[in-house]
Amino acid sequence: MLRINNVKLPVDYTDDLILKRVCAELRCTAKAVASVSMHKRSVDARRKNDVHFKCSLDVELNSDEKAALTKCRSKNIERAEPYSYELPRGEKPPLSPVIIGAGPAGLFAGLILSLAGFEPMIIERGAMIERRTRDIDEFFGGGSLNANSNIQFGEGGAGAFSDGKLNTGTKDSRARKVLEEFVLAGAPEEILYNSKPHIGTDYLHTAVKNIRKRIIEHGGSFKFNTTVSDFKIKDGAINAVVTEGGDIINCRSLILAPGHSSRDTYERLNRLGIHMEQKPFSIGVRIEHLRSMIDRSQYGIYAGRGRLGAADYRLVTHLPNGRSVYTFCMCPGGEVVAAASEEGAVVTNGMSRFARDMVNSNSALLVGVEPSDFGSDSVLAGIELQRRFERDAFILGGGDYRAPAQRVWDFINGVKSTSFGRVQPSYRPGVCPADLNKIMPEYMSSSLRAAMLEFNDRLKDFAYPDAVLTGMETRSSAPLRIIRGSDLQSVSCRGLFPCGEGAGYAGGIISAAVDGIKCAEAIIRG
Repeated sequence: MLRINNVKLPVDYTDDLILKRVCAELRCTAKAVASVSMHKRSVDARRKNDVHFKCSLDVELNSDEKAALTKCRSKNIERAEPYSYELPRGEKPPLSPVIIGAGPAGLFAGLILSLAGFEPMIIERGAMIERRTRDIDEFFGGGSLNANSNIQFGEGGAGAFSDGKLNTGTKDSRARKVLEEFVLAGAPEEILYNSKPHIGTDYLHTAVKNIRKRIIEHGGSFKFNTTVSDFKIKDGAINAVVTEGGDIINCRSLILAPGHSSRDTYERLNRLGIHMEQKPFSIGVRIEHLRSMIDRSQYGIYAGRGRLGAADYRLVTHLPNGRSVYTFCMCPGGEVVAAASEEGAVVTNGMSRFARDMVNSNSALLVGVEPSDFGSDSVLAGIELQRRFERDAFILGGGDYRAPAQRVWDFINGVKSTSFGRVQPSYRPGVCPADLNKIMPEYMSSSLRAAMLEFNDRLKDFAYPDAVLTGMETRSSAPLRIIRGSDLQSVSCRGLFPCGEGAGYAGGIISAAVDGIKCAEAIIRG
């Protein structure tokens, strides 16, 4: 296979145009080309009068590749080999491995273990994705909060109700395995080549169901609506887990992938003396603009044309006060959603479907929080800080799970909002106009104000007066880390593999899934 890099394509390119570019680069006829596939595609919007795609193409020829390379002598062309994942081999243990959590880390750990014949059992406190979706819709419609089946808990994890973003900073080659498994499970093939791939919550739900079915077909099993309440440790090694129903499940290998909101699990581990440490994280709000406004700011006259789709952005600044402020989990053409998992709390998150075709676009706007801000040396102090913000937001929002929201211009000027303008909040079950400054410490509110004004210079209309801030976003990542060694096992308990975002070792769907694969491989290899 030959790979042609640095191919420039217009936003409305066709397959015929791709073939013409390939033939021009290789100095060959169309008959010499057996197949062409997209390897990488990114949007180059640095010049608003020339927005285009920058691509890498994989080409198979009907003729000799070596001769073709000699003929064209292009620096943009190289030999390439298709990615291949090799499943490790190991002897199946007498007791099946147990996995706690059916988010990306748990599911991909379960998939690899089941493919290796290890018959894992996956325990999930929440419901299957079908039932979970109904529980969330009921809550969005004004119904009661289900503390175990919500945006945070249930099959698919917190990522199942997000934008389904699959871009990642990890250089681990297993990321490709994750993408390929998602496509096999029903995700669009474009996630294999887009530089910023996303599934969308709709396709992600289908993929999650199909991965579950594949795990079961290969000998794995699931226990949904089952909360682990205790861990049995004997001679410094994991011996069993105990469920709230009193069931004892013996195991010698336990992958702990509970997600970043399993506060009761953290509390139990702390009482058992499992070594954990405080970790920096971030807290802030959701900022919401009209999708058309962001599209124009990013793509200019090309907005809405060809294959571009809804525009995204990523902004970060390091302020003179020492704080970092950045955008996170940007959801083009999406909505702000209620992500609480405890009664009497308001938590926000963002979600989009694959089409990204809703009226607004939103993103988390977050301020870095350090352990020195926690107010305590307790390893659980970050959780208590999160809770304080969530409970204050609940009260400010009216005490009925509406979220407090404010126009950007009102926030900057310290004035309570009384109504909303051109940008209407999308949050369900609804918002209450408020002054978010009232529940933020000064370092947070002043940092957000300074960052929005700076970002406005880099992205037109970011600080648009009618843009909406909805609070609070507290669950961007885990506020602690469960310490593990180079063998991926807890330094306090042999056989316990802290895994994924909830354990402090990932920051998104792909990195969590990769960590799940790594923990599964460690168990297989023994």
